[in-house]
Amino acid sequence: QVQLVESGGGLVQPGGSLRLSCAANRRSNNGYTMGWFRQAPGKAREFVAVIRCCGSSTHDGESVKGRFTISRDNAKNSVYLQMTDMKPEDTAVYYCIYDATRIILSALRAGESYDYWGQGPQPTVSS
Repeated sequence: QVQLVESGGGLVQPGGSLRLSCAANRRSNNGYTMGWFRQAPGKAREFVAVIRCCGSSTHDGESVKGRFTISRDNAKNSVYLQMTDMKPEDTAVYYCIYDATRIILSALRAGESYDYWGQGPQPTVSS
């Protein structure tokens, strides 16, 4: 069983920045995929960004491109989401996701691809 420990979130003004962190308590020998989905009140779950264990490619949702940056630290089994130029519509519960395999490209943006989900920090963007 993989456990995900998340941190970050909080209240920020529009245009501000926050950083989310997520650490998995296990290391997969088959590679992994980690990242974030989010869900705002009354809205559908939305893909934010993912990164796979190996290589430099990241995959971002359209609404966060150019503003959010995902990165990883393999030694710490961790993934980070640096959020900049935040907008009120970024207010949501952010769920860290993990799968102990390298998810294929065509399935990266599907929530069903991921076996493990975190509890969700809740960044709030408000003036």
